[in-house]
Amino acid sequence: MELRHLAGFIATAEELHFGRAAARLHLAQPALSQQIRLLEKELGVDLFHRNTRSVTLSDAGKALLGPAKQVMADVDIARRSAILGNSEIVGRVVVGFAGASSRNVLPVLARAVRAEQPGIELVLQGQTYAGTAIAELVAGDLDIGFSRLPVTNQHIATRVYGYERMVAALPSDHPLASRETIRVADLASEPFVTFPGTQGSTVRDALIHVAMGAGFTPRIMQEAPDSYTILGLVAAGVGVTITVSSVQHIDTPGLVYRDLEDELPELAAVLAWRKDNSSTATKAVLEIAERVLPTPPLPG
Repeated sequence: MELRHLAGFIATAEELHFGRAAARLHLAQPALSQQIRLLEKELGVDLFHRNTRSVTLSDAGKALLGPAKQVMADVDIARRSAILGNSEIVGRVVVGFAGASSRNVLPVLARAVRAEQPGIELVLQGQTYAGTAIAELVAGDLDIGFSRLPVTNQHIATRVYGYERMVAALPSDHPLASRETIRVADLASEPFVTFPGTQGSTVRDALIHVAMGAGFTPRIMQEAPDSYTILGLVAAGVGVTITVSSVQHIDTPGLVYRDLEDELPELAAVLAWRKDNSSTATKAVLEIAERVLPTPPLPG
């Protein structure tokens, strides 16, 4: 089994299109097709279902994809180990994050890791909700996840790196936008835009919690997968939202943020990892994170 055949299989499995996969690998399409046929012949299985309209993975192809990716990752680690020698930590660390709220901290961590441990490959996996990050850590799909407390899984360790206030986001022409601050109860009759209820978003959970604490159940009119889209919908007048202060760098025309007068607890943002993760590379990244993203004092 040749590595180039595995690389061709992975590209085709991800693209599900021989032409795009060949272009990605800088190969002619007939050469890629030949590689896949050779790999299928060696394994004695069909890896893809092909017809004139589509390419889909067979059950055998689905089973092979994960191990094939791991083989290629291990090969890359071996290559970098040989180049760097024994003086460096070499490894691959997969970090899950949510785009907008990690904007200020993720670059700090990534730059520090590159500077201090060039042998570590940080794989940054975006669009990871705080709740799903814990499930992906447990499953072994992530090594480190950006999340928020509470984290109740006994197999997961956490460390606080920041605290986030809850703020309201409104269309700039909304009647409440003229105020400097508002109360959560002022939004009781408003339509809301927030994250999907099935994705493990702690921001959505916090929104519902503070609304119910103010005496109402929020009327969620539309859901969106990320803060950029949610705040764009708010700016367009679709509704309002309650979100975290770390997204206030999103400066969309037609959008304003307002502090909430209510006495609300701040949300603790954490780095999370499996307690049984014995990876030297993961431990090195966590040590760097503790220096560049130290735990702040408790609010108040």
